[in-house]
Amino acid sequence: MNRKLKCIFILIVVFVFIGVSINYLSGVSIPVLQPSGQIAAKERNLLLFALSLSAIVVIPVFILLFSIVWRYRESNTSAKYSPDYDHSAVLESIWWLIPTFLITILSVVTWNSSHTLDPYQPISSNQKTMTIQAVSLDWKWLFIYPDQHIASVNYLKIPAHTPVKFEITSDSVMNSFWIPKLGGQIYSMPGMSTQLHLIADTNGDFYGSSANISGKGFAGMNFIASAGSLDDFDSWVSEVRDSSNSLSMSNYSKLARPSTNNNVAYFSGYDQNLYGSILAKYDSGNPSMYMGGL
Repeated sequence: MNRKLKCIFILIVVFVFIGVSINYLSGVSIPVLQPSGQIAAKERNLLLFALSLSAIVVIPVFILLFSIVWRYRESNTSAKYSPDYDHSAVLESIWWLIPTFLITILSVVTWNSSHTLDPYQPISSNQKTMTIQAVSLDWKWLFIYPDQHIASVNYLKIPAHTPVKFEITSDSVMNSFWIPKLGGQIYSMPGMSTQLHLIADTNGDFYGSSANISGKGFAGMNFIASAGSLDDFDSWVSEVRDSSNSLSMSNYSKLARPSTNNNVAYFSGYDQNLYGSILAKYDSGNPSMYMGGL
């Protein structure tokens, strides 16, 4: 096979690979690249921007790599042999100045976005911010609605177009609260209360999970975050309030015990100091003195 045919063959292989990759990715759901909330959209744009800047360096490097390998292959006797060549002011300026310039741009953008996307930063909206307390357990999520006086396990209901302030803690090992289509993630840690502000711009059911490995039940530690109209949310709250289940301290002690692949559960009421008690039990340095000796 002559040189021209080899080049054509290589180009065909490259284009076939690119085509197959694009076809595969077009049919795959990648939540972080398909945002349904303004926070997730800003995070997606930042990710793509950083990827584009990186590509300016990475793509030419790989092109040069394969070009050098091809040009200086053993069978190419026409390649110039220059064993004493070790310096080029022009080339070294290019491969130092361009990455430095790109890193400077990326650092400025990262600085600004770190403040803009601060998880503690409230979201500006005409709607009143809703507060939900999220507690990671082994291996399930408990969601407490302090304004509605209800609670749920492995199911999160929110009204679309309404900012939500999540207060997050753990009554077990460290976990990470994450709804990829809405944004995040942020860690939940025992004895600490962290915050995360999110908003859903569309109606729908969004996958949520723990993004931090936490033991044998980690794979089943996921939940559904459902966003709908305000009327839909109010109807759901009314249905939960009609439930006969109540989350007293003794019932919470049972709920907090390790269990896997937990079903969705609703509670029409809960101990009003539940979230604070979960935090306080670790401040004492003796968690067993609270919640029935968990």
